[in-house]
Order: sequence, then C-alpha cells, then structure tokens
Amino acid sequence: MSWSPDGKTIYFAMREAGRIEPTSTNLDIFAVAADGSSAPVNLTAENKATDNQPVVSPDGRTLAWFAMRRPGYEADRQVLMLRDLASGRTVSLTERWDRSVGSIAWARDSKSLYVTADDTQETPLFRVDAGTGQVTRLTQQGHVSAVAVTPNGAIVALDSLTAPADYYRVTQSGVRQRLTDVNAAKLAGIDMPTVERFSFTGANNDTVWGYAVKPANSTGKVPVAYMVHGGPQGSSNNSWSYRWNPAVFAGAGYGLIAVDFHGSTGYGQVFTDSIRNNWGGWPLEDLKKGLAAATGKFTWLDGDNACALGASYGGYMMNWIEGQWPDRFKCIVQHDGVFDARAMAYETEELWFDEWEHGGKAYFEDPQAFEKWNPVNYVAKWKTPQLVITGEKDFRIPYTQGLAAFTALQRRDIPSRLLVFPDENHWVLKPKNSRQWYREVIGWMNKWTGQAR
Repeated sequence: MSWSPDGKTIYFAMREAGRIEPTSTNLDIFAVAADGSSAPVNLTAENKATDNQPVVSPDGRTLAWFAMRRPGYEADRQVLMLRDLASGRTVSLTERWDRSVGSIAWARDSKSLYVTADDTQETPLFRVDAGTGQVTRLTQQGHVSAVAVTPNGAIVALDSLTAPADYYRVTQSGVRQRLTDVNAAKLAGIDMPTVERFSFTGANNDTVWGYAVKPANSTGKVPVAYMVHGGPQGSSNNSWSYRWNPAVFAGAGYGLIAVDFHGSTGYGQVFTDSIRNNWGGWPLEDLKKGLAAATGKFTWLDGDNACALGASYGGYMMNWIEGQWPDRFKCIVQHDGVFDARAMAYETEELWFDEWEHGGKAYFEDPQAFEKWNPVNYVAKWKTPQLVITGEKDFRIPYTQGLAAFTALQRRDIPSRLLVFPDENHWVLKPKNSRQWYREVIGWMNKWTGQAR
C-alpha cells in the first residue's frame, strides 16, 4: 500500500478472485480516495497476471509497481512498471532487463528508483533511471532485505551467509558504509565458516552455480550436508536466516553444499522457466553433477559420507532421490515435500501453482503430466533412511503428504522418523520449534554419518 504525497489517495494491491482464488494469481493495483468519498478504481484491469507493490513518486506524478505477464504463474519475471498519474500513460521500464524486481523505492528526486533483484546467488540493490530504464548495480555481495531512501542514496539492511543483517549507507554511486553491529555481543567468540562459490556445466549444457560452506577450524575431511532449496523457483543465495541456516550445519561439523539447479532465480527467466514439466529431470541432473563437481573441487569434503536435505520442492526432491538416486546418501531429511502428485493436485490450497508446474491443466485433464515425476510410483526402490518433518497447519503441501511418505518408509522397513509440528504451517516459524528442528535434523544426520554427538 502507498499513500500519495498529498495524503488524498491510497494505492493498494488486491486480488478479486472469489471462488476461483485457488486458481488465480491476478492481483491488481487500485486507487481509492483516502476519505472514502469514491469507490476504488482498478488501474491494471487489462493485466490478468500479478500486479503488486505500488509506490508513488515523491512528486506525486508517477506510480511504480511490478507486473508479471503470464496468468497462473507465481514466478514469472516481475517487470518494473511506471504510470503517469495525470495521463494514464504506462511504460514497462525494465522490459529489457532479464531480472525479476523485488522491492521498489523511489529516490527523493523522483528521477530514479531503488530496487532489489536476485542475481547469481546475490540479492543486490540496483538504481533504475526512471527516464531511460538504465540499471546500475550498487551493492556486490550479500542480500539486501530492506531499503530506506535518503537524500543521497539509501540505508539498507544487508546480510550474508556468514552475517545476520546490519544497516549500511549506500550512496547513489555505490559507496557503502557500515552503520551498525547489532549482533556483535551475541556473535562474540563464534567462528563463522568460510564460503566458496563454484560453477559447473549442468543439464542442457548450461552453467550452474553453487557454494560450499566449510566449518571453521576444521581439519581433514568433513561429512557433507547437501541442501536443496524450495520454490522451486528460488535460490540458495548469499543470505542469512534462522531457518535452514548453512552456518548452523557448518557449526555441527558438516560441509554444506547448495546448488542453484534449473528453475532457480537470478539467472534469467528462461533458466527459471525450465523446471516446468521438468521437476525430476534437469534439476536432478544438476544436483548429481553439482555434488560431483563440489566433492572433486573441495578436497575437505567427504563425498562418501553425505546426507541430503530439503523442504517444499526440496522435500519433493528428497522423495524423488529416494527412488531415482537411492544408493548415494547415508540419510535424507525431507520437510513438507510432495510425496504423491495425484493427492497433491486435489489437496493443495494453491491449485494455480501445482497446475502451472505440470503444464497448466488439472490432474484429471492430463494425469500423465503429474505422474511422470511422481515419487509415489518409485517407492519400491526406496532404501535410504529418512527423517520426515511436517506441520499440521500446512495447506500448501498438506501434512498428509508427510504422513504418507512416512508410511511408505515404514512399510519398506526403512529406518525412518516422523516429526510433526501441530502449530506450524509450511515453515517452522516459532523459535522454540526451530531449536527442536535443528536438534532433530542434526541428530538424524549425526546418527547416519557417524558424527560425534
């Protein structure tokens, strides 16, 4: 939501989908009088895909937002749009820039905008000229998570794989100055791991990027934690989180590897789109080649003593690996992953997501598209010990998928353990639950890799 500078108009994004909401991604930008004297006006009715994050320029003349093009697709490219509020003329400012705009903030002079976008495992701050669309990168490494505009640039919250967020001043020319060190006391005495990037030739002969996280002060070889990100249109990027934090796994003595397989963001829209109808194809090829590339390059990794772990799409991939790569890992951690594509097609709250990913039709219209990459069809090949984690409030990938996967493991007499959070949804958000999550996950990996407890 954004207020006009004179306080008379509010701009907001809303989806008016009614009963078709589970199959719609059509958010629109509306304008409404702040005093309630008129009904809201839809400014983007012609676009049946997503329009979001409206922001009015400081001079009150221009409305900015991002727009997707393809209805039903949550990970289409987010293009920066500008609308002259007097004439209604609209331009697609970043149409030629093959990156997806995240956050949007106007410069004080209304002549440029500050945006974030994924780019090769980083989430930098960029400045976009409002007249020409020219894009200038202002930060090089790390993940910009918040932006507050100043007269000469912006204050940003910046984090990385080895540092939680602090505030930095960034000038219009990209000069950076650190302003805070809010976690200094909490991090005192903690040796952070080192991070090394690598690339390799993956599926379709495309360049695929990854990183390896080495435990601090480690000597000799260390067991591997092979982490697969969710989305699937996401990234294992250079960012900090208390969920699935690579530094925590490194602190437990694991060398963590993460690969941005086909479908990941930050490499152009064609790369992102390539996972559609391809869930178990190119991504698995990338993961196989990526693990081989990492263990070949980094001699401190014990490639013969590895566990794989992932959530959401990453959880799906764990179930897919069980049947397609069953002899590679000592153990698997599967969190909120798809187990049965047929059941998922009728259970999920996000029908638009599941149907788009399998070609745009419902299961009953094209069952083969769902069955082609369905893990349940290969349970007879499962053999790797698996920890299953799920939340009872997860309606995206309902927790019944986790229960079914656990049943399959038990019926196959495969060592397995089930962890259910009654008060969590698709993510583990409560700190106490997070601590239990790490204890269970690392404990499971320790059991099968022989790590000291």
